[in-house]
Amino acid sequence: MRVLVTGHLGYIGTVLTPMLRLAGHEVVGLDSDLYAECSFGTLPEQPASIAKDIREVDLQDLEGFDAVLHLAALSNDPLGNLNPEVTYDINHQATVHLASMAKQVGVSRFVFSSSCSNYGAGGEDLLDESSAFNPVTPYGESKVRVERDLTHLADDHFSPTFLRNATAFGVSPRLRFDLVLNNLVAWAYTTGKVYIKSDGTPWRPIVHIEDIARAFLAVLEAPREVVHCEAFNVGRNQDNYRVRELAEIVEQTVPGCQIEYAPGAGPDKRCYRVDCSKIQRVLPTFQPVWDARRGAAELFEAYQRVGITVEEFEGPRYKRIAHIQQLLEAGQLDHGLRRSSAALTGAR
Repeated sequence: MRVLVTGHLGYIGTVLTPMLRLAGHEVVGLDSDLYAECSFGTLPEQPASIAKDIREVDLQDLEGFDAVLHLAALSNDPLGNLNPEVTYDINHQATVHLASMAKQVGVSRFVFSSSCSNYGAGGEDLLDESSAFNPVTPYGESKVRVERDLTHLADDHFSPTFLRNATAFGVSPRLRFDLVLNNLVAWAYTTGKVYIKSDGTPWRPIVHIEDIARAFLAVLEAPREVVHCEAFNVGRNQDNYRVRELAEIVEQTVPGCQIEYAPGAGPDKRCYRVDCSKIQRVLPTFQPVWDARRGAAELFEAYQRVGITVEEFEGPRYKRIAHIQQLLEAGQLDHGLRRSSAALTGAR
C-alpha cells in the first residue's frame, strides 16, 4: 500500500516508519519537525517526506495514498495544557480537516493514533472500548472529539480506525523522557533514585512503541470489515501497573538505586486500567512482545550507551514541553505554535 504517515519524525513515527517499509509498504512522511534538535542517537534513513504543519496540508498532499496513519499532534498533557485552544486547533480541528480532505481525494483508510487518556479518571475498573470516556486534560478531550467526528465521516468509501494506545515506553531515535517508565529509568540511572512524582497509586497501562507500531501494521493489513470504524485499546491486560509497581521493576533493573517519592507527592487524577482483549481477539496478527521488565532493561542499556544527565532529560532537548517553550522564547514559534516568519526566513 502507499501510506502517508503524519508525525513520522516523532517518538513513535521514527520506529513505525522503518517497520512499514520492511513490511513492503511505500511510505511518505509528513512532519513539521519541531524536534529536529532532540534526537537520541542517530535517526534511521527517512522516507520521502512533506515538511508541513498538519494545519497547512492541502488536497494535493493527500492524493494517491491508500491510507493515512495519523500520529502528528501535541503529544502529551503538559503540552496540551500550555494553550488548550491551540491543542484543540492542532489535535482536533486539524485532524478532522485532514481526514475530510483524505476522504475527498479517495484515501480509503485513516488510522488515528488515539489514546487511553480518553478514559482519564477511570478508577479501578478494567475499561474496554465500550466504557465511558472521562478525560481530565485538553489532550485527552481532543482525542475524544476526534473519534466522535471521524465516526461521522465513515462510509462505504472511507474507513477510520481508532488505536487507543496505552502509555508508551521504549527507546526511539526521538526519545521522550516525559513518559512514566522512560522517566523512572532515567532518574535511576543518573541519580540512583527511582523518583516518583505521584504517591505511586495511579494505574497506568503501558505499551512499547514497537508494539504500537505492530498494531498500526495489523490494522493497515486487516480486512476492511474487521477494522471499519472500530476502536482498539492497544496493549496487553497484564501490562496494567500501578506507578509504584513500575518503580519496583526499575529498582530491580538498575543496580544500586532506591525508590524515592517527591516531597508532598499526592494522587494523580489520571488513573485507569484497560482491557486489551479485543485487539488480541479481532487482530490475531497483532503480537506484542514487550513487557515492563524487558523495556526497563532496554532503556537502561540505551542510557548507558548514549549517556544522559538529569539536566538533559529534564531539560529542553528531551522534554517536549521544555523544548516548545524554548522555541517560543527564541522566537522560532509564534503563540499558535507555528513556525514564525523569522524562523522561516532563516531556514531559507
